[in-house]
Amino acid sequence: MSEAKVLDARGLKCPMPIIRAKKEIDSIQPDQTLKVIATDPGSVADFQGWVKTNASYELIKQEEGTDEQGRRTFIHYLRKR
Repeated sequence: MSEAKVLDARGLKCPMPIIRAKKEIDSIQPDQTLKVIATDPGSVADFQGWVKTNASYELIKQEEGTDEQGRRTFIHYLRKR
């Protein structure tokens, strides 16, 4: 995977991670990747649903982790088609 543009959406609640991701992904070139780091557990289903309704974006993968402050994170990798 090429170097992804990173969007830090930690601390934001639905629907803000999606709104911010839409703005960022519209600014990148086709086939580039956007990595969204969120702390809202609802973002997992939100991003899955969002890409199903928008053929311009592909959800490559989702991961869970913990950030440097010990918060649970949900990382979403999106590709602009």
